Amino acid sequence: MGKVTALQAVDVERPVLDLSGEALRAGLQIMVAGSEEHGGIERYVDAVKLKSTMFRQALVEAPIDELDLETFKGLCTFMATVRRRIGKWLNEDAFAEMREHIKALLADDGDVDSRIAAFCAQFPQDKKHRWVRDLATELLHNANPERIPLMNRWVWDASANTGVIREIWHGDNVDHITIPVGDGFGTYLMLREELSQFLSDEGFFRDVLQYVDILCAQVYAQYICEQGGSYLRADFSAPEDPMQHTRRLLGLDGVRPGNGKTKLKSIDGEAFVIEDNNLLN
Repeated sequence: MGKVTALQAVDVERPVLDLSGEALRAGLQIMVAGSEEHGGIERYVDAVKLKSTMFRQALVEAPIDELDLETFKGLCTFMATVRRRIGKWLNEDAFAEMREHIKALLADDGDVDSRIAAFCAQFPQDKKHRWVRDLATELLHNANPERIPLMNRWVWDASANTGVIREIWHGDNVDHITIPVGDGFGTYLMLREELSQFLSDEGFFRDVLQYVDILCAQVYAQYICEQGGSYLRADFSAPEDPMQHTRRLLGLDGVRPGNGKTKLKSIDGEAFVIEDNNLLN
């Protein structure tokens, strides 16, 4: 099988993605084998589900107007490409404005691309604020993973011609071509459909959405290990094990051993606590 070909759906315009089955199988093998020392791939699946539960409790089950700064800080620990750059906004005055932008982002009135663009437009349009798009996509995806696929820049950045899509693109000399695929909502939906089909063909029939996220992270983790540039190295130092970068991309290293707990409050006021040893450290 040289490549994976997906069926087109009619509800959202999707591009054709010409993906390499060989590259995907290689990533899948590393993902499964590398997770064994942390309790197996199922533990990663459970951790991704738990993270999503935290976001839903904070952003969906409770009114956004009640989102407080401490809870938001807790969420930030699980967004690897955001947490080191968002510090300027983590004070009460700045967060009051941020909360209004988040409320508009999560409002279910308008297409996803327009909501992301409107959210990003509230911040300076420079390289120092590229993390803002990742913040928007992380919030949307983690709050509603069934509807919104993973859309971070490391999944696909059309302007830079980098991301997971490039690493699994089918063809010769991929490093020297510009892949003719945009980075709108339809692209990420198409990618998730293709990877879901691939995983089903490989015998994965449960928790497929979580496996898609983990596989994407594993594919890009390999890129970081092999040829990541200075921008990536600022966030991702030399790995100690094959899954270290994978955990970081997924935000599962957000709480470090010995640094306590992350606690969010559910809609009924019950404390939702994540202990250190639940985060695959």
